[in-house]
Amino acid sequence: MNDQKCSTLFLKARGRTSVIQCVYVVGFMDLFGVSMIIPLLSHHVKALGASPTVAGIVGSTYGILQLFSSTVVGSWSDVVGRRYSLLSCLLLSALGYGLLGMSTSIALFVLARIPVGLFKHSLSICRALLSDLVSESERPLVMGHFNAASSVGFILGPVVGGYLTEHEGGFYTSSFTCAAIFLINAGLVWMLPWSEALNHRFDTNSSHNCSKSVHNGSHANSHRSVLAAETDPGSRAAGKHRGGLRWREVSLLQPAWRQLSSVGSKIHMVASSDMWDLFLVRLLMAIAIMLYYSNFSLAMEERFSLKPKVTGYLISYSSTLGALAGFLVGPVTQLYGNDMPALLLHSTVLTCSLILLYAAASSVWQVLLTSTFFAISTSIGRTCVTDLELQRGGVQASGTLIGAGQSVTAVGRVLAPLLSGLAQEFSPCGPPSLGVVLALAAVGLLLIRIPKWDRRRMAKIAKL
Repeated sequence: MNDQKCSTLFLKARGRTSVIQCVYVVGFMDLFGVSMIIPLLSHHVKALGASPTVAGIVGSTYGILQLFSSTVVGSWSDVVGRRYSLLSCLLLSALGYGLLGMSTSIALFVLARIPVGLFKHSLSICRALLSDLVSESERPLVMGHFNAASSVGFILGPVVGGYLTEHEGGFYTSSFTCAAIFLINAGLVWMLPWSEALNHRFDTNSSHNCSKSVHNGSHANSHRSVLAAETDPGSRAAGKHRGGLRWREVSLLQPAWRQLSSVGSKIHMVASSDMWDLFLVRLLMAIAIMLYYSNFSLAMEERFSLKPKVTGYLISYSSTLGALAGFLVGPVTQLYGNDMPALLLHSTVLTCSLILLYAAASSVWQVLLTSTFFAISTSIGRTCVTDLELQRGGVQASGTLIGAGQSVTAVGRVLAPLLSGLAQEFSPCGPPSLGVVLALAAVGLLLIRIPKWDRRRMAKIAKL
């Protein structure tokens, strides 16, 4: 009997692993498709006859829509479930990129950017899905691998997009190819073995029981899979009594007012929580990192007389290291004993120091050295911030939390170009120098707040 239960657990755990691996593929293909289009957008909108000012306004449409929609769509994924929200985002994004492939005027171009700006949150929902599938100790490792897979797609996409652009109608071909990639992703998500995946708590407890022989079936049943409940009508009512929503307790076709009410309550929960310090750290570091990259090519030309081709190689090198750094997140987290606040503090200090070294660099070799470690420290820092948001906010609202984090980053994307332009008025080193100041503010905030986080964590452990 026990052997049969352990065998069933193994099969379901294998199903969960299949889901995780498929999500990696979705992340890779997502950014692969998007990165085919991004470098071509400004050229295409100018080819349609837009002035530089109009092109700038049109370009900002996507960022503004993302700013307001990230939290809402993330919260919506908590309400209707990851499967249907992810499918909706992928299909509507495919629609947007398909319209982009038919944009022969500025009006059509803007129209095509609206569904993408509102619903291109597939990566955020994928991260929320991964947080549902794994335990807290596994989460940094899985998130790091997901970020690595996505980054590889972002590196390879521009190569393919550039090749397609060399042919007549290359932009339109790239747009339709991107739309096709999102449709393939939607099909992959639809075919995922949702019913076989397990909640991480069930995995942990049941595997522990299997190693010592399963002796308490009621305990295992109390931790039934979030995903398994999706296809088990009998578990839905029980899930409500245990205080946790199951993914299909809420139908995608439920009344809109009920969905809006649930989304609003989740957003209010995050807004009223005491997480302002973590979101502020995210904002400060996002702007500091964007300031580092904002005028990188121009600064290399003015400071070291580097040709754009060489600067491009340097950027590609840094991007490749950033992708590979995703595989270091898990081992580094284990080295720190899953002490994410300490790891975030140290990665922030390292990032601040590297920005300072870059701003004061006297040779290209120093810039190369800082770029090497900068890619690693920022990759680890982003994973730490996301993991801490989920630790403090709870995985029950992981979509809302990750969406709110993306909204904060979107604010940084709006502010960074403005601050970079002002800082460049004084010196080519102005943007990274301002980034150092913001990173130092983030370090100071962490030094003040981390002791309070630790006291709360110890108090929570004592209650348990």
